[in-house]
Amino acid sequence: MKLYIKYMVSLRCKMVVKEELKNLGLHFMNISLGEVEIMENLTQLQHDKLKEALHKSGLELMDDKKSMLIEKIKNVIVEMVHYTDKIPKINFSDYLREKLNYDYTYLANLFSETEGITIEHYIMNHKIERVKELIIYDELNLTEIAEKLHYSSISHLSNQFKKITGLTPSFFKSLKDKKRKNLDDV
Repeated sequence: MKLYIKYMVSLRCKMVVKEELKNLGLHFMNISLGEVEIMENLTQLQHDKLKEALHKSGLELMDDKKSMLIEKIKNVIVEMVHYTDKIPKINFSDYLREKLNYDYTYLANLFSETEGITIEHYIMNHKIERVKELIIYDELNLTEIAEKLHYSSISHLSNQFKKITGLTPSFFKSLKDKKRKNLDDV
């Protein structure tokens, strides 16, 4: 049985879900961002207990099909931008279409209608958060960061960074207190 969990965007969230499943005596076969496949079928009591336990940790067990698809879109983007070593070189629209087996126009319209922003803007926000993370780690220079995240040039990265944050990447790097957002706040 597959379960879909809203706000499950980090490794810590996966650990929380594993623990709650264990507490209820449930066994999972696969766990990924936003999605868990368990061996058992949930009883209504188990469903309610899991929903309540997840809610206490800031997570939400989802039942609505459209909400589940929105979360899948978000999780594919978060995983692609934050948890893969290199972002795929194909168009994001093709990537989402392949990963989710839905027409991209349908996904884009549903996402915009529900979230109030476009998928492209959501991806751009996450890419900028990833740029901030890479700047903070100070292991790559801006040229390498631009290449890693498939920006056409450093100036393209810098323009997008400034548009989103109001700061240049070099000014952000010079700040003593570098502020990043939680992934579920992006």
